[in-house]
Amino acid sequence: MKSIYLGHSISQWAKAIATRISDEWDGNTKENEEDVIILQKVLENSLKKNPNNCKQLIGTTIIEEDYFDNP
Repeated sequence: MKSIYLGHSISQWAKAIATRISDEWDGNTKENEEDVIILQKVLENSLKKNPNNCKQLIGTTIIEEDYFDNP
């Protein structure tokens, strides 16, 4: 059974959070493209395995509760 939070699956939230964090990471440079991909995958997998941790980040400055409502 998929875990849903605020109308979206934890998997969707985890991917969005991981993307947001890896995109804004200071080390996100052309030279570190592979590291950015690794960071995103690690964060996403970790958040998927820990839905409560994922939910804690939603509604913070990391990711807004209405993230998926914004165009």
